[in-house]
Amino acid sequence: MPRYKLTIAYDGTDFHGWQRQEPAGLPPLRTVQGVVQEAVSDLLRQKVEVVGASRTDSGVHAIGQVAAFTAEVRVPLERLAQAITARLPRDVQVVRAELAHDEFSPIGDARSKCYRYTIEHTSHPHHPRPLFDRNLVFATPHALDVGRMQDAARRMIGTYDCACFAQINHGRTTTVRSIFDCVARPQGSRRVEIEIAASGFLYNMVRIVAGTLLEVGRGRLEPAAIPALIASRDRRGAGPTLPPQGLCLRWIWYGAGSASPSATDKDACE
Repeated sequence: MPRYKLTIAYDGTDFHGWQRQEPAGLPPLRTVQGVVQEAVSDLLRQKVEVVGASRTDSGVHAIGQVAAFTAEVRVPLERLAQAITARLPRDVQVVRAELAHDEFSPIGDARSKCYRYTIEHTSHPHHPRPLFDRNLVFATPHALDVGRMQDAARRMIGTYDCACFAQINHGRTTTVRSIFDCVARPQGSRRVEIEIAASGFLYNMVRIVAGTLLEVGRGRLEPAAIPALIASRDRRGAGPTLPPQGLCLRWIWYGAGSASPSATDKDACE
């Protein structure tokens, strides 16, 4: 049977993360996988399993989540994304639907992923916290030095043991990851975006990296201290785990020949 690859966007505010959850004796929790799987099954009038690439947590958003399913589909491919989205709630949509090879694995075939964490910062009392996009950005009352954050972010690039950026009970057999790119860039005078692309991520890794860069921006940690922090493999030396609402899964790369996409390919991923 044909295998289909879906690119999915969602506002994670009212979801219990991506992965379907069915507590014993209770109704299933509202998850992105759950509503997408239900919509696909309703469209095709058969039970379908939809497998996702990244298990985003409660409150985390995505514009480039990737999922796949195998089924006979009578809907024309060019209309499939729209047909599924019509059966989805307003906070999730299928951006793109494509045919994939029969053995395509959203998890196993991924070569790199990219997340972005957005922070609004100000110490001025006349600058109120974000209101209309409050679920998409983390607000801190502290003024941040983005230049210091960028210096520290560059020092995080490389292949190494990322244990200092992982929660203690991360559940992975190895904490070695390759970070291909890590940047902190201003967006206007009050916001900074932290973007990190890597071969894979540990539990809460991006939120801890963002918390560490926040500490650098506040002047509580020196950029030059990052290599020693990484070498220590000690979570206690890194910054706090920032809240989920500032985090967005941007893209997942499956291309051959390189570990991460070019600028043109990034546009296609998003």
